[in-house]
Amino acid sequence: MSTISRYYAAACQTDLPCIQGRDELPARVAYLLGMIDRAVVGYEPFFDIRLLVFPEFAHAAPIYESPQELLDRLAVPIPNEHTDRYTRKARERGIYIQTGSFLESDPQWPGVVFNTTCLIGPDGLIGRYRKVNPWLPWEVHASPCDLPDYDLPLFPVFDTEIGKLGAAICYDWLFPEAIRALGLGGAEVLIRVSAYMDPWGATPPMDWWTLFNRARAVENLAFVVAANQGASAAHYPPFSWPGGSMVVDFDGRITAQADPGPGEKIVVAPIDIAALRAERERRRGHHLLSHLRTAAYTPYYERARPWRSPGQA
Repeated sequence: MSTISRYYAAACQTDLPCIQGRDELPARVAYLLGMIDRAVVGYEPFFDIRLLVFPEFAHAAPIYESPQELLDRLAVPIPNEHTDRYTRKARERGIYIQTGSFLESDPQWPGVVFNTTCLIGPDGLIGRYRKVNPWLPWEVHASPCDLPDYDLPLFPVFDTEIGKLGAAICYDWLFPEAIRALGLGGAEVLIRVSAYMDPWGATPPMDWWTLFNRARAVENLAFVVAANQGASAAHYPPFSWPGGSMVVDFDGRITAQADPGPGEKIVVAPIDIAALRAERERRRGHHLLSHLRTAAYTPYYERARPWRSPGQA
């Protein structure tokens, strides 16, 4: 596969009310498709935007208290008519889209709802990522890690013409092991689909949003494209959402960032896959992936208390 070695990525931050039912999804998708057009066409005289990333909950949020309510009112199977619309847009514009998250149902797992983001390109649905670490105790959707006999990759990486892409959702990024799994899978662009609320947002003194995005880029010698919710508190109570969507290069430099605070914003920055590959080949110092001593840590994980979902003995 030939590689488009240099292009621009857009982190597309939204400020939209939370939908209440599936019947609102077509209008929501139409709005997000409009954002894609504005980004690609508006910046065309200056940049070739090939990757667009949207936040967690851009389609639907876990606003109900039980998985069954989410399944009844908001969850959709994947693929669906909405992913088909994204495919048509990706083909029209020659782009790749990391969708905002859907609440997903899957007949293979009856009664289970996933928080899922999809990678879509000109040839269709490339793959999906299901959130492994729900934000407990608020998020009641399932982790695929907790399902007996779940046999799909938890942290898939997809080889595309714009590089090797791996995504994870919001709270996943506080676990270095999750993003390391993407790095070890070969990911060159790490994609964060996020709804990260205050006070852990994009401003001091906490500023976890910026801290972890930069740290994960350095740890894995990879680009980070991170889209965060910019919704006002009125749209997604009880929290306020700080935005600050950003792009970070493989040395942890912030190359673009939306001003902190609510509001719809699109920020763009270059992704240079050729430069990244040259650095990975050349570097002998601070190449954390190549210096990783996995065997040194294995005994600690073996002794650690395993995660048990609520209700397990």
